[in-house]
Amino acid sequence: MFMFSEKTQQLQKQLADFMATHIYPNEASYAQQLHDADDRFSALPLMDELKEKAKAAGLWNLFVPEEFSQYCDHGGLSNVDYAPLAEIMGRVVWSPEVFNCNAPDTGNMEVFMKYATPDQQAQWLTPLLAGDIKSSYAMTEPQVASSDATNIELSIKQEGDEWVLNGRKWFITGAMYERTKIFIVMGKSDPQNPDRHKQQTQVLVPKNTPGIKIIRPLTTLGYDDAPIGHAELVFENVRVPLDNVLLGEGRGFEIAQGRLGPGRMHHCMRLIGCAQRSLELACKRANSRITFGRPLSKHQSVREDISKSFSEIEMARLLVLKTCTKMDAVGAQASRDMIAATKTTVPLMVQNIIDRCMQIHGAGGLTEDYFMAEAFNYARWCRQADGPDQVHQMALGKQIIDLYSAQ
Repeated sequence: MFMFSEKTQQLQKQLADFMATHIYPNEASYAQQLHDADDRFSALPLMDELKEKAKAAGLWNLFVPEEFSQYCDHGGLSNVDYAPLAEIMGRVVWSPEVFNCNAPDTGNMEVFMKYATPDQQAQWLTPLLAGDIKSSYAMTEPQVASSDATNIELSIKQEGDEWVLNGRKWFITGAMYERTKIFIVMGKSDPQNPDRHKQQTQVLVPKNTPGIKIIRPLTTLGYDDAPIGHAELVFENVRVPLDNVLLGEGRGFEIAQGRLGPGRMHHCMRLIGCAQRSLELACKRANSRITFGRPLSKHQSVREDISKSFSEIEMARLLVLKTCTKMDAVGAQASRDMIAATKTTVPLMVQNIIDRCMQIHGAGGLTEDYFMAEAFNYARWCRQADGPDQVHQMALGKQIIDLYSAQ
């Protein structure tokens, strides 16, 4: 049995009440504002209103970990204590932004907390924590298999007192958003280094820097994820000062590894919220629809789908909490086995759960009348984001084989 602190139990209640009062009743309004917007990647008035309400309620920057408690008002939360909060937010795909807890900003803020200089923090972390600006993390590239991060080709060369960047990136979340002001860009600064994990560097590139071209928004299963979105970018002789390096030249891979672990878990936490809400909707649907003279809920196959979905949600939730417990005890790097197990299990499991719940809704489950189609898309792309399933399975399999073959 996992026990949550009094602090997070209170936050769970506050957050659930906030969702019931301000988020669920505004889902249709949010969709309408997005539909009516002249620019789908502009900030929505409703989002700004909800953010102010969340700040006033003390439900802001809930993702900030205990070790960086100085950056938030509530004192920072353990991974275990944050998990149920992220699950609640995950019940509406766009709601994490209301609480300044959405990707990629959470991961980027942690990068600034861990690796940035005081000047870099003052310039970028402070406004990110306040919600005044947004950010992107530019790593994935279309021309190489980016599942192996050492393949990254974007060139970062030193010329005098500047870094010069040339290359192409894609599926860069947040790059389309009008309030995004800073990119964290990973590229190769030392491609001949015999240590493939020291060839990469990460630098800070303001979005308005000359030479950055936004080529197009990208979609996943037809969703453009506006207003945050994903984009393809080209960097042509983009120049930034040497001071814009993060942590140091050749330490880009190290930063990437430190950034992605917690983010993978945040996605899994939110996905459980998607699955739980889908199950609840499916149960209501099953009781309200009649086929062959009786409610769907009386049919054996429907009951089996509901039963299987309930059991899988419980398993997924427990796996997330067990992984969070290990992360709290020994850190993300030492928990990479459990993170990999969770990351490769939960998105696929949630994808299948949502699929069953969509089926119970009939054709309506495929439409925007319900949140499930968008949630299915989210679960599906999470199997690619932050490293595809196969890469994590390969690494985890090696760890397990080494562990038990040495005994």
